[in-house]
Amino acid sequence: MKIDVTSLAIIEHLREGRKSFQKIAEDLSITENTVRARVNRLIEEGVLAVTGLVDPEAIPGHRLVLVGIKLSTMDLVRKGEEFSRLKGVVSVCVVTGRYDLILTVLMSDTHDLLAFYTEQVSQIQDVQSAETFVVYKMYNLKVPYIL
Repeated sequence: MKIDVTSLAIIEHLREGRKSFQKIAEDLSITENTVRARVNRLIEEGVLAVTGLVDPEAIPGHRLVLVGIKLSTMDLVRKGEEFSRLKGVVSVCVVTGRYDLILTVLMSDTHDLLAFYTEQVSQIQDVQSAETFVVYKMYNLKVPYIL
């Protein structure tokens, strides 16, 4: 799907999440049916996901951690997919630099860092090392509640 100016404008309006298609159509001077069709196509093409996001700092007992993973294999995409299926993993990025993967992981009182490493990461082959970065304060970051 070609992402044009109208599609990007619709996506920008959807940052408010609950904004009606009618209001978006009025603001962009297009029809409500055009907005609905574009949004549906963006979702079908995997460009857009409309979902509720939370601020982990606002939920008692929850925090976000970033984990840098160094692998002993160059099969980065397959390993990234493996990590993406672990409980609490919000996202996995294949990156350049000291690490091969950077994970964003949602933790809670019942799903803590020790359990994440000993019960999940330990099951994945070819992990050479992992370094954890506990997020103390976030700005402009909301995540899906996946625990």
